[in-house]
Amino acid sequence: MGDTILVLDAGTTSTRAMLFAPGGTQLGMAQRELTQHYPRPGWVEHDAGEIWRKTLACMQEVCAPHANQIAAIGITNQRETVVAWDRRTGEPLARAIVWQDRRTAPYCAALKEAGHEAHLQDRTGLLLDPYFSATKMHWLLANDVQVAAAAEAGTLAFGTVESWLVFKLSGGAHVSDASNASRTLLLPLDGAGFDAGLCALFEVPHAALPQVVDTHGELAETAREWFGRPVPICGLVGDQQSATIGQGCLSSGEAKATYGTGAFVLTNKGETIPRSDHRLLGTVLHQSGGKRTYAIEGAAFVAGSLVQYLRDQLGLIGTAAETEELAQSIEDSGEVVIVPALAGLGAPHWLPDARGVISGLSFASGRAQIARAALEAMAHQTHDLAAAFEKDGAPWSMLRIDGGMSANDWMAQDLANILNLPVERPDFIETTALGAAVCAAVGAGFYGDLGEAAAAMRGKTRLFEPDMSAAVREARLQRYAKALRAA
Repeated sequence: MGDTILVLDAGTTSTRAMLFAPGGTQLGMAQRELTQHYPRPGWVEHDAGEIWRKTLACMQEVCAPHANQIAAIGITNQRETVVAWDRRTGEPLARAIVWQDRRTAPYCAALKEAGHEAHLQDRTGLLLDPYFSATKMHWLLANDVQVAAAAEAGTLAFGTVESWLVFKLSGGAHVSDASNASRTLLLPLDGAGFDAGLCALFEVPHAALPQVVDTHGELAETAREWFGRPVPICGLVGDQQSATIGQGCLSSGEAKATYGTGAFVLTNKGETIPRSDHRLLGTVLHQSGGKRTYAIEGAAFVAGSLVQYLRDQLGLIGTAAETEELAQSIEDSGEVVIVPALAGLGAPHWLPDARGVISGLSFASGRAQIARAALEAMAHQTHDLAAAFEKDGAPWSMLRIDGGMSANDWMAQDLANILNLPVERPDFIETTALGAAVCAAVGAGFYGDLGEAAAAMRGKTRLFEPDMSAAVREARLQRYAKALRAA
């Protein structure tokens, strides 16, 4: 057996397989895009079978020359997305409902009206929003005949994407790691497993849920057919927690922001269970031997997907990389402001029915102004989150950034300017995959703990210092606040 770590990174728009050396060097990568299904406004679905097939294809492609060298597997994934499958056949029963999906907004509103949100937030750290998994499970049970029949027959399995992939890789293990389980509304932050009372509230059968396990350790193993031998699965971690680990935010107070499909900020809270008075979320960051480290989190649902929207739906740009050149080509956005509420507003607003706004248009507004305003929206959303974190007693002294959008130097500098804080970006920005590699490396015994592994594997960084005047910053923020009210 070798010492290579295989990471499966099952994201929202694509799935990938990556190989890492124990020192953090990326040795190979394969990627496939995932089909996005939008059957109705506000609905977002994936084909779980496609997720598995394309993940398997990526794994086989990248491992072809290295199959005998794979020592351990780490899996990281889009969180909150719900897969329903039959335990006997191992096949999906319905399309997966993606974390962006808003179909359960009326159900969430009814539960809020009945007074359940405060109790749920106290127990789970989460709010009543369509974002989280339990309301999606409830909807599937109430609206999909096959899911309801499997529940009646006792063969229904529910899981988030990492749970689905482990089931397929292992030939039947049904587990979910604590970081993903903490995004369901069914796991108390101080509870070892899914709670029967919370399951009853959402009418989700407890027996359909996986066993909650650590984020790193020997968590499962693959069936022999994939590598000619069983390979241990030693890391399971939700994508945003994984990026936090990959960024080395392993001490209380350290914060990171990931700019991928959405924008997600997590601040390490150590062993203290997070309590937010400003509509941020408490979540499990990682767990080992049943012992948890927590984080406080804020999420903006639209980040890179806004650029994708400008490219694919509006045809304003040909590639995402054009936005940096367009932003640099003008002195300012000409007062054009975008509020990217294309999937509602996340933290700290939590308005699922909000809709996107482009304001300040004039005859002088063109592609460059709109592209620049799209990038500026990332800093504006992050500033809203920063204010909420500070009010909750978790101010940032620096922000570490990663994800595909963070490669844009103009956007990184704009973040530093609007936040008025140093912003640090690693040279290797795929920290979500790196975090899963860190977990797997520790789980396989290559390092003693996450801190040691992250220090060895993270690599070099670049620092962006703020250089914007207070007057310009304030004018920007006022225009955004005005547009936000219109959303």
